[in-house]
Amino acid sequence: MAVIIIGVLILLGLAALFVVGSARRRASTGSLSRETVHADASEPLVGVGATVSETTDQAAEGGEDPRARADASRRAIESGSSVPVPAGKRGVTRYEPIDEEELGITRRQFFNRGILTGMMLAVGGFGAAALGFLWPGASSAGGFGSKINIGAVADIQTAIAKQMPYYNATAKVYINPYPKADVKKAAKIYSPLILAGMQMGYVALYQRCVHLGCRVPWCQTSQWFECPCHGSKYNRVGEKRGGPAPRGLDRFPFSISGGSMVVDTGVIILGPPIGTDTTGQAAEGALCV
Repeated sequence: MAVIIIGVLILLGLAALFVVGSARRRASTGSLSRETVHADASEPLVGVGATVSETTDQAAEGGEDPRARADASRRAIESGSSVPVPAGKRGVTRYEPIDEEELGITRRQFFNRGILTGMMLAVGGFGAAALGFLWPGASSAGGFGSKINIGAVADIQTAIAKQMPYYNATAKVYINPYPKADVKKAAKIYSPLILAGMQMGYVALYQRCVHLGCRVPWCQTSQWFECPCHGSKYNRVGEKRGGPAPRGLDRFPFSISGGSMVVDTGVIILGPPIGTDTTGQAAEGALCV
């Protein structure tokens, strides 16, 4: 989860850098370069910030009716007209700022905004998916991680009568009977949540092997749970009997209401330690693993 959070932060940082870079490029679009400004300052133009005498001197150098050109320049300056001032072959036009509404959007701006929008959508989608992964309980209402009605107690009793645990794939749980005569011994080891289920005559065992996480199947001949991955073995109530498992099968608390059993898969209680044997059940036949 930490890797996902770091990845989201990196993507957001890259997006912020892209936004800042795009803003700077847009701010510099249309501005004059340093060389251009220097060249304009070294060669003043006729009719733009020039005095009448300077205009007259420049016109005299051209040799084409200098007095007429000087008068025209003076009138243009005094009137503030934006109409180009004729000066023979060296006519100068007053600069008028471009109307942004008339210009619209440039090609560069269009592509920059399109790329930025795409990046923000991608980062937003990835962030939403990461948040959904970090909080699975919010998107898995009714699925594993919540309270699940696994069926009627009568159906559970039917499966147990065939010497098989009742299995529910949604809750990933096995339901097996627990002898009420052994509840006193269990009270010294198990938590009150699990002990309450034992007093009702059942245990709800998580299907996951506590060694490396394989799904543990039921062996009909031995009446044990036997993991095919590495040979861990558990008795009928999920207490470890052999193999590399570090403890017994993990389990869930449950309740019975209206003739149905509801298993709380949001609460996983660790299995009993190695050596726990409250029922004394040995293998009742050939082992499957």
